[in-house]
Amino acid sequence: MRIVITVWLTLIAVLVPVAEARAHALEPGYLEMRSTGAEQYAVLWKIPAVADRPMAIAAVLPASCEPRTPGQLRWTGAAYLSRWTATCPGGLDGQSLRIDGLERTATDVLARIDDGEGGVETLRLTPSEPEAALVGHRSLAQVADTYFRLGVEHILGGIDHLLFVAALLLLVSGWRRLVGTITAFTVAHSITLAAATLGVIAVPVAPIEALIALSIAFVAAEVVHLRQGRRSLTSQWPWVIAFAFGLLHGVGFASALGEIGLPQNSVPAALLFFNLGVEAGQLLFVAIALWAAALMRQLPRRFELQPAGFIPALPPYVIGSLGAFWVLQRIAAF
Repeated sequence: MRIVITVWLTLIAVLVPVAEARAHALEPGYLEMRSTGAEQYAVLWKIPAVADRPMAIAAVLPASCEPRTPGQLRWTGAAYLSRWTATCPGGLDGQSLRIDGLERTATDVLARIDDGEGGVETLRLTPSEPEAALVGHRSLAQVADTYFRLGVEHILGGIDHLLFVAALLLLVSGWRRLVGTITAFTVAHSITLAAATLGVIAVPVAPIEALIALSIAFVAAEVVHLRQGRRSLTSQWPWVIAFAFGLLHGVGFASALGEIGLPQNSVPAALLFFNLGVEAGQLLFVAIALWAAALMRQLPRRFELQPAGFIPALPPYVIGSLGAFWVLQRIAAF
């Protein structure tokens, strides 16, 4: 396993600068239309940033609306926003909504239509389907599918969360300990994801993001200590640390979900399936790592990778260095 993770993390060390530059490109765009009465809608349009510029996509409202496209965009520090009021005679049912340029990207746009009377329609526009009809109501299955996919995409696009899981894989040996550790991490971030999303707790996001980065550096340091023969609480009881830091990661997940928004008439379902999507993505990552490790063990010895002596020690240092860098970067952004 360690050979496989070594190769994977070495590639990560090379690709992370690129991932940093393109991180926002993996985040979904967000369009909200909220009825304010008299056939008027308050429109919010959020565009992800790519290389410090707005992604080349544009929301085009239904043909009955005026104006159909946003005005000037404003940078918020996380995305580009535009707000305006559109008049849509006859309402929106049966009309079509389109995101121009989405077919040339690798991201999605979540649209939320609020009729002002408790009815909320949530739909997901993708590069393959950049246009959708507004029907006034989405089934539970459609809400589940939308938020499950968003959860999977969020965790697989979250390099910091995956590096934390990779550090746990390096730290923990044995199936039972690994299952217990991953389960503890899952339970913890599920608790805070639900609590923060539902407003039970309110925590500033910026410090939490810095602490998430610190958790990565901490576990990486514990891997180094373990290899040096210095056992600690983390190596003896990894599930305790996984649970504690999982609480932080859950708040980070909730922040992402808060930016996306929840359909008011299907909050429990959307929250549940977003969380299930996060778990599915996480388990997919772990399964691929374990499968690759098993595959490598089956190779004839003459084909096994025999790295130089310093390379097996590299992964925790790569993880720790990235974690430390993100700590400083996120603190500087306060």
